[in-house]
Amino acid sequence: MGPSTSNFSPNDEPEAGHSPLIDGLPDDIALFCLARVPRKYHRVLKCVSKRWRDLVCGEEWRAHRQNHNLGETWIYALCREKNTDQLCCYQLDPSLPRQGCWTLVSGLPSHCLKRKGMAFESVGKRLYLLGGCGWSEDASDEVYCYDAAMHAWSQVASMSTARCYFGCEAVDEKIYAIGGHGLETGDPHSWDTYDTSSNTWESHSDLNVILDIEDSVVMDGKIYVRSGASAIPPHVSMAVLDPTSGRWLEADADMACGWNGPAVVVDGTLYSLDQSSGTKLMMWRTDTREWTAVCRLSSLLTRPPCQMVAIGRNIFIIGKGLSTVIFDVSDVGHPVVRVGSSLPIFSSEKEVIRCKCVSI
Repeated sequence: MGPSTSNFSPNDEPEAGHSPLIDGLPDDIALFCLARVPRKYHRVLKCVSKRWRDLVCGEEWRAHRQNHNLGETWIYALCREKNTDQLCCYQLDPSLPRQGCWTLVSGLPSHCLKRKGMAFESVGKRLYLLGGCGWSEDASDEVYCYDAAMHAWSQVASMSTARCYFGCEAVDEKIYAIGGHGLETGDPHSWDTYDTSSNTWESHSDLNVILDIEDSVVMDGKIYVRSGASAIPPHVSMAVLDPTSGRWLEADADMACGWNGPAVVVDGTLYSLDQSSGTKLMMWRTDTREWTAVCRLSSLLTRPPCQMVAIGRNIFIIGKGLSTVIFDVSDVGHPVVRVGSSLPIFSSEKEVIRCKCVSI
């Protein structure tokens, strides 16, 4: 089952019996007007008519908003409830005022609620849940897709290899599932590539693929994966995949030794959150080839363990209970830190596993 697309085209000539998007207006002008409606009201637009619903849920709508700088980015957090040990997903509209809050994304596939080691990735207007395993369940190859415009989950093509606790990143509309545990193939040093347009997977292998992946990030079009403390052999702590050539490149040892937590890239600069002793935001300086501390943050606000995402030049640090702190890196010399749209919920035991962004 592949992702669905709309057949709407604002330049199509009206057919017999064809009703315009807005009476008295050509469809291209109507689209120009409707596309400026804020994302939080898109649910209302879909209730007007079937044609409006198809428009708002289609690829043309998102492309038009992106091309005219109208796209709005929301944050999605994959969490685990401590009391029930089940997965859940929440979304946040960062444009909401301070009293705004995270809201639950319903309909998470029941088959994967108890799984551990799942990957969470976004491409276009869709989120993907991949793999995972359970106490009585081997690693899975299943992949589920959430269409953020349609607010609906579906199952898509399975991975070539069943995986859990693996690296996962997206580059150029493709998803890369790398290494991990529970692999059933004879060659554990493998990675799978998912083409979102054709809903197909392709398998690859390379001895440079590391298995015990702790974190990953995309920078300069390449995928950097960092291994955990139990990496084998122990001196291998980072590897770099160039998706254009399919080759694994030599990793920067200096960068690897200081990358100790979740990471994001803002304007080509790599930031990492060091949670080993307090909570400290670190920045990789390519000119001096060293990590420097940007800011130390109160653990009362960040509530580790945390995950990070970036929207523009704002880094969102999201911790237990979905506590949210925003760090503005527009001027690193004069850091601006503020509590985000969701104040810490100290009674909540939601553990944030991974965060991703979707722009519509």
